[in-house]
Amino acid sequence: MSTTNGTSMPEGWHSGPNDSWHGFVSQDGPFLPEKGRYHLYIGLFCPFAHRANYVRELKQLEKYAGIDVSIVKPYPKGNDKGWPGWRFNHKDETDYDGATEDKLFGSQFLHEVYFKSDPDYKGRYSVPVLWDKKLNTIVNNESAEILHWLPAAFNELLPKVLVEISLYPGELEKQIDAVAGWMSDHLNTGVYKAGFAPDQETYNKNLPPVFASLNKLEKIAKQNGGPYILGKHMTELDVRAYATLIRFDPVYVQHFKCNLGMIRYSYPVLHNWLKGMYWNHAEARNTTDFRHIKDNYTKSHPDINPLAITPMGPWPNIDKGYESDWSKIEPGCIDMPEVLDWEKKLG
Repeated sequence: MSTTNGTSMPEGWHSGPNDSWHGFVSQDGPFLPEKGRYHLYIGLFCPFAHRANYVRELKQLEKYAGIDVSIVKPYPKGNDKGWPGWRFNHKDETDYDGATEDKLFGSQFLHEVYFKSDPDYKGRYSVPVLWDKKLNTIVNNESAEILHWLPAAFNELLPKVLVEISLYPGELEKQIDAVAGWMSDHLNTGVYKAGFAPDQETYNKNLPPVFASLNKLEKIAKQNGGPYILGKHMTELDVRAYATLIRFDPVYVQHFKCNLGMIRYSYPVLHNWLKGMYWNHAEARNTTDFRHIKDNYTKSHPDINPLAITPMGPWPNIDKGYESDWSKIEPGCIDMPEVLDWEKKLG
């Protein structure tokens, strides 16, 4: 068991310089749910950081738990090894609208925050990062883990109406777990596997699973009748899917060559769901910044987009016109044989 600032840390929290951080806020460990103790580092461009920021807004954790955010710029990212990494607005550089300074330490780069927790850290300097101001260390920087425990971590500080919001309700746990695995592997990270493919063969291999996942998700959402993927209750799946699908048409279609179809034209059910998430939920709108999203992808990957030109479309970024009666919506799909073969593999 390791020790930080004289406090014993649980096994697996951070096993060394090549490991991420895996802590969680609870009454049973060193990271207690205390108001004003934690700070969140995010990028508005990043779908994985988007998850944590969505929960922060949904559960009003800034108001009731005192969790403020520092927001890195969407570009530049650094070299192909991620050095020096994401930057904050800083006195030595031009500010980017919507980004912030490092509100805790005044750092110029995110890697400085990582090194404050582990001076020997050898991994990537990613967002999100949840920081403990009391123990002066990173709690967790794994978005899937944060999404799983953060919604309930500060419930004792929240009013009853917010405590009752659960993204992992007991009656839906098995369904959530069944979908989350392939959604993560083939959709949330699948767009990256296709987009960063180094050759044609790798691209051809990794693109069909993306659309197989969308085909499958379209059917599940239609079957459950809305307004959420599993029906009447918003879950982790909605947050995971939202962070990816809100970026799909504006970025992944053109920048990552995920162009077998678009959400707005090929998937009527998911398109309607996406409009409902954005226009009917303040936490979705408040955490979505299309300028940050587009600038990040198109200006941070010189191997993909060497001239760093950001496309103006599609327009609008997100359509209006949510249909509350899902029985009126006919599901769509991409019927390419390779996609359909992959869909069968998803079960």
